[in-house]
Amino acid sequence: MSRAGRSARALAGAARPSQLLLIAGVYLLGATAAAALGATLDPARLLAGLTALLPVAVAVHWANEYADYDTDALTTRTPFSGGSGALQAAGLGPEPALRAAALALAVGAVLTALLAAVGVLSAPAVTLLAAIALFGVEYSLGPLRLAWRGLGEVDNALLGGLVLPAYGAAAVGGPVGRVALASVPFLLVVFLNLLATQWPDREADAAVGKHTLVSRLPPRALRRLYVTVASAAAGSVVVLWPAVLPTPVAGASLAAAPLVVWGAVGYTERRVPLPSVAAMVTLAVAQLVGWAVLL
Repeated sequence: MSRAGRSARALAGAARPSQLLLIAGVYLLGATAAAALGATLDPARLLAGLTALLPVAVAVHWANEYADYDTDALTTRTPFSGGSGALQAAGLGPEPALRAAALALAVGAVLTALLAAVGVLSAPAVTLLAAIALFGVEYSLGPLRLAWRGLGEVDNALLGGLVLPAYGAAAVGGPVGRVALASVPFLLVVFLNLLATQWPDREADAAVGKHTLVSRLPPRALRRLYVTVASAAAGSVVVLWPAVLPTPVAGASLAAAPLVVWGAVGYTERRVPLPSVAAMVTLAVAQLVGWAVLL
């Protein structure tokens, strides 16, 4: 295979297709919640929002693959941590990912501008998408390099657990604030997922100077943090029901509870973070179904 072919194949893997699918699902969760709260689920606006979002999401993934190249070369990869490994497997350095990230961001910016100009992407949606692009890239790259300063888990949880569903609501002209508030339980479970998926990489991260929250705190403190956040996630469902989380959504959220408990039991002793990842995905799907019932 030619170098160009290897690069294209590696970049496709480094885009993390499974994570892109989850991103699209959380976007749809926000849009569906907005529709259940009275917005019109216009297919054109829904597609426009996703069209602008995907290049930005791909750029964020490529930026992360570039920044984590040394870490990913040191760690033992699991299905949910350690990067894609696509660049290393193809015998490529990190530079192609950085160039591709810049190109994808440019494509996303052009698409966003065009969709806003023709009136199918609102100003709130553009603002939220800009925040996803800025703080998604700054998770990995300078000047902020949030993941290297112990702030990456919070940044990633806020973007994926709160801003992303709010963007889905904004894309269809729905109540952004209400959907953001309804997303708090999901935000907290996303944070649990990040605590779990960062754990297998903590030694490799520390070796290259990437001081994540998980590499900064001792295991006992991390376990306490996990249980505290898990308890807050459960409590937030109770507090938000029924004024913000309708009964079908709150009830559906209970499907993730056993997985959250499983994730807490053995956290920092388990290398593969399957329970926490499964809890996050289950909660997203369950809440999507709960909101869809109300349409």
